[in-house]
Amino acid sequence: MNKSQLVDAMAKDAGISKSAAKKALESFLDNVQGALKGGDKVALIGFGTFSVQTRKAREGRNPATGKTIKIPAKKVVKFKAGSDLAKSVN
Repeated sequence: MNKSQLVDAMAKDAGISKSAAKKALESFLDNVQGALKGGDKVALIGFGTFSVQTRKAREGRNPATGKTIKIPAKKVVKFKAGSDLAKSVN
């Protein structure tokens, strides 16, 4: 499912216009992104939790040449599925 399909499904389920559903989805995404940038977690009970973790700098190998390279530290977004979501998939 892509973004436009999700907007269509949200509009149909909520009985609202597609433009209102698109605004709601974009607001949700912007607020999640803003919270994560600010260092907060976003926990949606039953669905899951979005968080930011820092990966340490490490050494790796270039698979083409076999040379050792340094991989810098960086922040990554993590998502852990909630119990209701996990049960619905299985």
